[in-house]
Amino acid sequence: MAAFPWHARSRNYVSESEMCKLESIPLDFGDYHPLKPITVTESKTKKMNRKGSTSSTSSSSSSSMLDPLSSVLDGTDPLSLFAAAADPVTTAATMDSTRKKRDKDDSSAVGSDFEPWSSKRGDILARYTTTEKLSINLYMGSEKGKATTTGSAVSEKVRTRLEELDDLEEGSQKELLNLTQQDYMNRIEELNQSLKDAWSSDQKVKALKIVIQCSKLLSDTTVIQFYPSKFVLITDILDTFGKLVYERILSMCMDSRVSLPDNFSPESVNDTAKETCLNWFFKIASIRELIPRFYVEAAILKCNKFLSKMGISECLPRLTSMIRGIGDPLVAVYARAYLCRVGMEVAPQLKESLNENFFDFLLTFKQIHGDTVQNQLVVQCVEIPLYLTLYSPAIDWILQCIAYRAPEVLLTEMMERCKNLGNNALLLNSIMSAFRAEFIAARSMDFIGMIKECDESGFPKHLLFRSLGLNLALADPPESDRLQILNEAWKVITKLKNPQDYINCAEVWVEYTCRHFTKREVNTVLADVIKHMTPDRAFEDAYPQLQSIIQKVITYIYDFSLLFSVEKFLPFLDMFQKESVRVEVCKCIMESFIKHQQESTKDPVILNALLHICKTMHDSVNALTLEDEKRMLAALINGFIKMVSFGRDFEQQLSFYVEARSMFCNLEPVLVQLIHSVNQLAMETRKVMKGNHSRKTAAFVRACVAFCFITIPSLSGIFTRLNLYLHSGQVALANQCLSQADAFFKAAVSLVPEVPKMINVDGKMRPSDTFLLEFLCNFFSTLLVVPDHPEQGVLFLVRGLLNVIQDYTWEDNSDDKVRIYTNVLHLLSAMTQEAYIYHVDKVDSNDTLYGGDSKFLTEINKLCETVIAQILDHLKTLGKEETLKRQSQLALHFFNTILAHGDLRNNKLNQLSVNLWNLAQKHGFADTSTMVTTLEYIKKRSKQPEMSHFTDLALRLPLQSRT
Repeated sequence: MAAFPWHARSRNYVSESEMCKLESIPLDFGDYHPLKPITVTESKTKKMNRKGSTSSTSSSSSSSMLDPLSSVLDGTDPLSLFAAAADPVTTAATMDSTRKKRDKDDSSAVGSDFEPWSSKRGDILARYTTTEKLSINLYMGSEKGKATTTGSAVSEKVRTRLEELDDLEEGSQKELLNLTQQDYMNRIEELNQSLKDAWSSDQKVKALKIVIQCSKLLSDTTVIQFYPSKFVLITDILDTFGKLVYERILSMCMDSRVSLPDNFSPESVNDTAKETCLNWFFKIASIRELIPRFYVEAAILKCNKFLSKMGISECLPRLTSMIRGIGDPLVAVYARAYLCRVGMEVAPQLKESLNENFFDFLLTFKQIHGDTVQNQLVVQCVEIPLYLTLYSPAIDWILQCIAYRAPEVLLTEMMERCKNLGNNALLLNSIMSAFRAEFIAARSMDFIGMIKECDESGFPKHLLFRSLGLNLALADPPESDRLQILNEAWKVITKLKNPQDYINCAEVWVEYTCRHFTKREVNTVLADVIKHMTPDRAFEDAYPQLQSIIQKVITYIYDFSLLFSVEKFLPFLDMFQKESVRVEVCKCIMESFIKHQQESTKDPVILNALLHICKTMHDSVNALTLEDEKRMLAALINGFIKMVSFGRDFEQQLSFYVEARSMFCNLEPVLVQLIHSVNQLAMETRKVMKGNHSRKTAAFVRACVAFCFITIPSLSGIFTRLNLYLHSGQVALANQCLSQADAFFKAAVSLVPEVPKMINVDGKMRPSDTFLLEFLCNFFSTLLVVPDHPEQGVLFLVRGLLNVIQDYTWEDNSDDKVRIYTNVLHLLSAMTQEAYIYHVDKVDSNDTLYGGDSKFLTEINKLCETVIAQILDHLKTLGKEETLKRQSQLALHFFNTILAHGDLRNNKLNQLSVNLWNLAQKHGFADTSTMVTTLEYIKKRSKQPEMSHFTDLALRLPLQSRT
């Protein structure tokens, strides 16, 4: 193949830039401007007519611009017309009644701020466990329970069901003994499933029997410490039963497949549904035992809505009275809790009944200390403090229901009743847990007085102070009482001997201390915690609480100069001996620093402390550490590095980066950040010196460059290294470190052959071609301004890079090599210009060094001929049928390169461009619209000065239509 000499066209970049600018057209806006405020025009309509507007308007303000909305509406505002038409008195009355109704709804309905029972369920099951053996009575079903055939008489069906109920009362059940807790829970779940199965198979009486049998289990307190969990499990079955009955009756109310609205009235319920509902209540009323009768009726309490408007309000007091017949105080209080639970669901507005329920409990509270209960506890070997904790879930729930959106006066009443009972600790704790924190905080000193007078034998005082502290973490007490409150609480807390009891209280009160006091008080509290938790390594069992304390301290003291001046803060961190916990604490501290530190710092106290914390995180990295964890740790350390600044003391800054490199060598993203930071430091030095380095700054910049050159090879990512070599070389070049820049660029060239075919990108293997192409294009742009080394040949870096590209093994189906060669032509064309398009300040590029020397231009043209030959050889290899489309695309791409950079007055180059144009269209793969646009561009260019030869070219470029 004959060689094609390359003739680059001469470019005048300044004139080309001026030609490409958009033409500026002066506009006269007058008074109009799109950002000018709109003038609102108030219009008064005198007359309106459908056929046409004959209204006249008077305006309170004028505007030169018409309002499009006003013109459409003919100067009238429909909302204003409605407002004018309405009677203001009527409107005010309507709004007032609506507001009252809304306020009433808000007070009666249960909102999202009410913590549901479901959120407490898991905690109760986890807390109240047992290792003792349990027993359960299972209902043994019979064939009688199955649905009767349609041919059976109604009287026979009724008789059968009555016999089944009697059969249950007589003991058609099987007792399972010696069950573990898990076996017991599995059996209860089986009963729940049996209930659903019986219901779905229309065995309603069998379903009722299961529910009655389960309810009876709630009268059994033989394993008393498991009772709260048993209550949770059994009431789940009761809830299921209540839902099934309600939905069954509701489905009977459907008329023409239209269900009743949520707020339906009993009048809209048909007689069949009412009769069925009554039938259920009659069946339940026939249950002989009190506890199952109470629980089953409470479960279907909502069904009263089908019978009468006042049904629920009448049933609640009656059910409350029924509980008075339950002798065991523990069983009774949980029955009250269930009634409150159902009551809040179906009738939250009936707070009076719920209050009465609780006051009944207070009247019978003394039973807890009666002989019957004491004897039972002796038999089961249960201490009174443990027994009292069994009441907590029930009392807490009852009080939560009563206190929900309750007025402050109710708290006063509760406190008085608590005092009348001798300041019972259990009750007092539940009151503080239930009422709004603002109410409790306002009476903090009153509660402290009541806590002091409590009897500590049954319920420890430190738990009461913990509950008070939880409230004070949410609301502030009176300012005058704050220090006294802390002193009173800490007197009790610091005397606790049990480390677990101590830390549970201290954790809560640390937040109160941080909220309202200075670092002096915080330091005192931290010192006390260290004193209590260090003996016998008690801190090893309290890592969650200690972590919580650290989190609270850094939440309120986020000025790190102040934080690290707290004398006991770093010794407190030393208690975290377990590595995983220690790292988590360090991460919390660093996240807080990055979030709150607004300005860079050079405070040695902060730097030393945070370097130690970052070193702890770094040293936790090992072969098993997940990539996500590494990224997170690296991001935190990088955030710290970015916030360190020594101002104009650049040498101290570099020393810090050197120290950081030695400390964080196992985290590649940190090393990358350090390289970028050092490069930025070199550029800041250049900026300060305005490009004119002194001997001292020149030596400093070379030290920065050396830091990068030494650090980059330690990185594993191939493209990370390539890009950093290029970036660092650009920085070296900008700082007139020419030999160092050459070293970076040589290292990049020598690294290109090591680029693998596939690389890992975000956990997925992807071809590296596109990444390599992007890097090389960037590299070419830099090589334009890199001056040749006096001891090397002409364009030695370009030649070396071309050799590497030639020897690189490319994919058979890839055309990236040719695309790279076309970019090389762009570079070489730019190098032939008298003045390059851009320069590096105070660095002489080859246009200055060679001054357009003919030998230099000859060398460039020889390189161009070699590159063109490579491109044409590749186009020739694409002559097979399966690669013709690629050939067409590459031919057009090469044509555009010649069009942009070649001197088409040269006959050979002109002929080559025509051949490429024809080759692009030869097999019908060229995009017609692209070809038409390209031809139009050539014709447009031909009208420009010194471009007349484009006219002849355009005549030689035919457009072939597809056939």
